Amino acid sequence: MTQPPGAAYPPPQPGPPYHSPYGQPPAPYGAPPPFPAAPPQFGPAVPPPPVAAGWQPERVDRVTGTPFGLVHFQVAPITSGPAVGSLVAGVAAILVSLAVFCFGLAGAEEGWGGWVAGAFTMLSVLACAGAVTAALIARRQIARQAEPGRVRFTGRGLTIGGMVCGITGAGLSVVALVLGLVVQLS
Repeated sequence: MTQPPGAAYPPPQPGPPYHSPYGQPPAPYGAPPPFPAAPPQFGPAVPPPPVAAGWQPERVDRVTGTPFGLVHFQVAPITSGPAVGSLVAGVAAILVSLAVFCFGLAGAEEGWGGWVAGAFTMLSVLACAGAVTAALIARRQIARQAEPGRVRFTGRGLTIGGMVCGITGAGLSVVALVLGLVVQLS
């Protein structure tokens, strides 16, 4: 059954009433939406949230020949990755030095304590070297002056902590190795 061009479709037949689980029934097709009798009460006006520190404009440069401008935003400082890595490697050096103490003294009577303690001492010294290297890289990264619109890095305390922990771990490992060898040889 085809309709001639321009003929209207028959109007929809009414069906059972529909009740929305959200309160008000929907408006019939083509009718304007119903307005509430009274505007809802939302309470006192809430001020907008403050602008985040990382998105405040630092300066605006005009683009020549146009009414537009280029906005340079302040970039919030972030913690340097090498600084965090330095601290992690320094703490690892201290933990490995504890293993040197344990294996060096526990294996001293059987004769294998010096070998295992020496291997763990090498691991602790390598962790110390990694901590100091990462700390030096991070310190250079932190000391660099940030240009407008570029990222600034923080983490000076992490770099100092990483270097101190790494050097302390390596020193404790060497002391533990010497102590283990003295106990083993006596």
